[in-house]
Amino acid sequence: MSTLIYGIVNSLIFLLIAVGFTLVYGVSRLPNFAHGALYILTGFMTWVFLNTLGLPYALSIVLSIIITALVGAVIYRFIFIRVRGMEASEIIASFAIGLAIMEGLRRGFAGQFAIPEFIDEMVVIFGVPIHMQRLIIIGVALVVVAFLWIFTHYTKIGLALRAIAQHERAAMMLGIDSDLTAIVSLALGSAVAGVAAVAILPLGLITVDTGYNVLTYAIAVSIVGGLGSWTGAVIGAFVLGFGQILTARFIGPQWQMVVVFGAIIVVLLVRPSGLFGKQKELEERV
Repeated sequence: MSTLIYGIVNSLIFLLIAVGFTLVYGVSRLPNFAHGALYILTGFMTWVFLNTLGLPYALSIVLSIIITALVGAVIYRFIFIRVRGMEASEIIASFAIGLAIMEGLRRGFAGQFAIPEFIDEMVVIFGVPIHMQRLIIIGVALVVVAFLWIFTHYTKIGLALRAIAQHERAAMMLGIDSDLTAIVSLALGSAVAGVAAVAILPLGLITVDTGYNVLTYAIAVSIVGGLGSWTGAVIGAFVLGFGQILTARFIGPQWQMVVVFGAIIVVLLVRPSGLFGKQKELEERV
């Protein structure tokens, strides 16, 4: 039972981390390698607003998420828009931005930082003790996924995002602005990364290295599930989430990252497009 409960929590942590990355790539085909930097930037801003400026915790969280969304939009408007369509340049530019943000934070913040848990209590579920913050993560993940599904299916902007994702040229012929939808997707994906940060970071310390780990997890989930696939992101998150928990339980916690990289290698060898990806397989390309 403990493996099941903590496997679900770990899987939803992976999903929260990866869903923003998947959203951006699914809509604009931009591999946002600054995703981990935006995640950790939200954590540091929340800490600054809360401890340096003395703002209420809830207000600190809201302001941090809004600023992170604006940063994502600005990154596209002034940088990504100039390299969009050039795959190598997109990767280099986004990784350089993420590197600049994270290493800048490393220079500006020395020491250990943490933001408080929402509810500092333990509960017992089916005989398994679990912290309330982990249950909050489950709730946040479900709300985020439900919100994104409703937003992309029942709002005009969301339908425009889906149209661009399905067939960009046809959508543009109908008057949908590709760059505007890309800005919206990057802002929304950045905001989701921020939501993930404020939900997950209370479980540990805020460190720059966490940003690199988050980027690795987001890429791993997307590769395993299939780049740009929502269903694939969910399945990939549960494969990696339960894989890590089972590895920690039966082999050792030091092997958890090996599972992530191993899954990437196996999927790329067996099914390069991912479990639910739609990219061309090797035999179709040659």
